[in-house]
Amino acid sequence: MTAKAEKTLNTLFYDTLKDVYYAEKKILKALPKMAKAAQSAELTKAFEKHEEETEGQIERLEQVFEIIGKRPQGKTCPAIDGIIEEGQEIMEDYRDAAALDAGLLAAAQAVEHYEISRYGTLKRWAGVLGMKDAAKLLDETLKQESKTDESLTKLADAQVNEKALKKAA
Repeated sequence: MTAKAEKTLNTLFYDTLKDVYYAEKKILKALPKMAKAAQSAELTKAFEKHEEETEGQIERLEQVFEIIGKRPQGKTCPAIDGIIEEGQEIMEDYRDAAALDAGLLAAAQAVEHYEISRYGTLKRWAGVLGMKDAAKLLDETLKQESKTDESLTKLADAQVNEKALKKAA
């Protein structure tokens, strides 16, 4: 009988890092579809900008893997799979509807909130584990995700939600 590997904070950090790496790769595939589906030019631009940012976030995650001496790899994340599936349903169910952009924006913010939660946790764990360089990289992404969330909120408030409401009236 083999001894079960001890589950430590290091193990949890690594598992969560694999989880968010998988999530970022899935998000990178979903963003062009969301950009194409968006009716608003501003929302399309926001998705395209976040696609570029996501590529940089994946690179930073790969640097964190390097810091901990592990090969970058993902681990299936049912949470992000579900969030992305909901976004796909919105694209299908609201294809030509006035509320499409409001739904896409809400789906994007669900993704952002998931990422903010993960990066915040990873940053703190990296700090506790004495991984200052990893914590700095994770904090950079956390700030970027928070800024994206704020930008999406402003876009929703400035035009997307009102436009959906007016077209429905």
